[in-house]
Amino acid sequence: MWRPSDPDCDWLTKAAIAHRGLHDIRNGVVENSMLAVEAAIEHDYAIEVDVQLSSDGEAMVFHDRTLDCLTNETGAVSEFPACELNRIAYADGKGTIPTLGQLLDQVAGRVGLVIEIKSGWKGDTRLVQRTAQCLASYTGEAAVMSFDPVQVAWLAHEAPDIIRGMVADGATQDDYPWLPLSTRLSLREFRHADVTEPDFLSLDKHWLPCPVSRTYRKKRVPMICWTVRSEQEASDALRWCDQITFEGYLPRTMV
Repeated sequence: MWRPSDPDCDWLTKAAIAHRGLHDIRNGVVENSMLAVEAAIEHDYAIEVDVQLSSDGEAMVFHDRTLDCLTNETGAVSEFPACELNRIAYADGKGTIPTLGQLLDQVAGRVGLVIEIKSGWKGDTRLVQRTAQCLASYTGEAAVMSFDPVQVAWLAHEAPDIIRGMVADGATQDDYPWLPLSTRLSLREFRHADVTEPDFLSLDKHWLPCPVSRTYRKKRVPMICWTVRSEQEASDALRWCDQITFEGYLPRTMV
């Protein structure tokens, strides 16, 4: 069953959330970089970042499965140990790929932080376990979320004190060609809710409103959405959710 909204989740909806930090590649500020994180903090935005697993089990702050797009290296993030990834510079920006621990030290509780677990959809929970270990000594406001119910269910059962959320969209075949129809229907209809027990939802703005958002808004489960790129999009999305995850512009006001 869904749990009632936890008051510790209130911070999630107080400030707009900078998607992968306040990145601006034109000025050398790469997504998920320390510079993007610091820029968001300077504007008092909350921050969303992604983590991938290194070959030696470290949580690295990086969105893509491979290094090819954002660096001059090639290959999967999972093929490199953390010490090597930590030395890899961004191709079009300043800095190198940080570990989650380094990012937590940088944020230091100054703004809220939302961490997305990038899952391989194979039942591997090493990344969410490492993320939980990193957060064990962190005193700032933080939450962990994933598209993959296995990751969120692990948090529910093994690290229930960590605020956890489900990321979701319409789960179409185009978006999830590797998943069978039964699994996609389960994702779309939140059939996993009894085992994931999410404290909040992060929904694709294009999916709003939907049966999930209507049902669980009535239950007062906090909802954020992604990814908003203008004030008009923000205005439209906030009819159906409590806060936006944004990029490409500076929201005029906090909600």
